[in-house]
Amino acid sequence: MIKTIRLFFAVACSAAMALASFFAWPQEKVLNLYSARHYQTDEALYTNFTRATGIKVNRIEGGEDALMERIRNEGPNSPADVLITVDVGRLWRAEDMGLFAPVKSKLLEARIPANYRDPNGNWFGFSTRARIIAYNKDRIKPSELKSYEDLADPRFKGRICTRSASHVYNLSLMGSIIGALGEEKAEAWAKGVSANLARAPKGGDTDQLRAVAAGECDIALSNTYYYVRIMRSGKPEDKKLIEKVGVIWPNQNGRGTHVNISGGGMLKYAPHKEAAVRFLEYLASDEAQIYFADGNNEWPVVPRVATHNPALTALGSFKADPINIAIIGKNQPLAQKIFDRAGYK
Repeated sequence: MIKTIRLFFAVACSAAMALASFFAWPQEKVLNLYSARHYQTDEALYTNFTRATGIKVNRIEGGEDALMERIRNEGPNSPADVLITVDVGRLWRAEDMGLFAPVKSKLLEARIPANYRDPNGNWFGFSTRARIIAYNKDRIKPSELKSYEDLADPRFKGRICTRSASHVYNLSLMGSIIGALGEEKAEAWAKGVSANLARAPKGGDTDQLRAVAAGECDIALSNTYYYVRIMRSGKPEDKKLIEKVGVIWPNQNGRGTHVNISGGGMLKYAPHKEAAVRFLEYLASDEAQIYFADGNNEWPVVPRVATHNPALTALGSFKADPINIAIIGKNQPLAQKIFDRAGYK
């Protein structure tokens, strides 16, 4: 009788374990992605990842700040496994909020250059973009502008357009300038650029490019993908803009042009950690790099992976600032303080 009872419990336990394994396995075949990227070409990323791994991607899209607040509010109950967003400033903000869990991956460390990932493995860059100077071809000679520092020259008083200094793109640029010049010189630069503005900062990078083409100002700052997006447009007005507006790679005789990233990391309470790491590693593959970068007219972050974007290729090569962008992220709060002190809104 005792042997029969023991046998019953043994069989029951085995059945329970098998049932638990049956239900646990599908959970490992799911990835919950919170993404601030909204590009149609990213669909190929998720389809190919599922095809290669069998892991289904459940995606929630939203604005960066809204997604980060959602993750923080969800806390340990968050279903999110991975956060994807743009600009190191936002990745640093998510890190500062304690949202990420460090990832140790030999593959990611081997494929992604050290200056495009967090030293502690909290986040990784998967594509790059540069912050360029755009100019009106009829009013500015390229030889007049060689660096970001030139934008503070009184020669350009009343001739510059920018978006808000508090926008993360400009905060990251300032973060790189702090890293290169130090706080005191960075503040002098901010005051000089603020004094040279043609109008109060407003709009996005595309608005600045259109303002230069329209003659509202002669010079503007823009991320490369905004300019390339217009290059690839078939609209007559966009073709005219490209005819009127040229671009300059700043600081080619010095530290190089400021470069930023799109990237992501595994979240602290990720319920599917193995799937999260596999997804991040997949984004570093040659195939994914092309989809991820070309989806927003950017460059692959992995060396030797060539872009398939003819407009990007047409811009030519340039020297990039080699600073570890984690430093740019950490400089964000100081960058905002400097802009505030300079009266640059």
